[in-house]
Amino acid sequence: MTVALSDPPAVQGHLDALHVDGITACQGAFSRELIEQMREDMMCAFWEALQRPGGAVGRGPRRWYVEAHPEQIGAFADIAGHPWVRAMAQAVLGPAYEIVEVGFDVPVQGAQFQPWHRDFPSPPESYRDRRITSLAFNVTGVDVTPDMGPLEVAPGTQWDDGRAWKHEMFPPEPLWPGYAQRAQRKYPRAGDISCRSALTLHRGTEHLSPIARPVLVLGFDAPGAGHAALHDMTVTRHYYEQLPADLREHLVCRVVDRLEPIVQKHQIEGLMMAGQR
Repeated sequence: MTVALSDPPAVQGHLDALHVDGITACQGAFSRELIEQMREDMMCAFWEALQRPGGAVGRGPRRWYVEAHPEQIGAFADIAGHPWVRAMAQAVLGPAYEIVEVGFDVPVQGAQFQPWHRDFPSPPESYRDRRITSLAFNVTGVDVTPDMGPLEVAPGTQWDDGRAWKHEMFPPEPLWPGYAQRAQRKYPRAGDISCRSALTLHRGTEHLSPIARPVLVLGFDAPGAGHAALHDMTVTRHYYEQLPADLREHLVCRVVDRLEPIVQKHQIEGLMMAGQR
């Protein structure tokens, strides 16, 4: 991981945690009012996406992932431009980091344990050189409680090779007990934001609550990581021109006159019908 000498001291501890555990978080980064509006935006986009083919992709029973246009999420610019987010992205991915994905996960009552997985196959820069080339920033839409299927992570697994795994993303089941022993469950509150390597092994857990748990996902890449090819971020010209210039320069997007419904390209086959421990 590349950390410049000019990195703000406030994030150095977070960078250390990211390197060791593969995940870190900034508590209370946003107001509850902002998060409540973000939750409403996500749920509106969720119900719309369910109505059309390719709009909401299954990530296991009663669990979906939806890619969104940035302007569907009113808080997008506030979140992507937050000083902590920018400092982490620049320190880990370099000053020319790219914002390549906006979406959200929605597990509801009845969602089951996912298999342990990572978001992408590990590149040589990570399994060989121990360098992180892709980050996922997550912002919960609710205060997460134990019955809401909290995210479970296996710390330190961002450096595991994984080339022999199914799709290079799913470790074989005999390894699962070892991950479960070291697993940490995350209980963020509205206003918190986490940052993890997209390679850190994780899984959603059993969701017993009648309350849905939507969580925003922003995908960031180092130049050349290539995950923008799995997405097709588009923004309208008017929206694009209203964004701060220092945010626009990081967006990998098409500027269009009119938005079209998103048909998702990045489908994780091993999660679509998963429901096992």
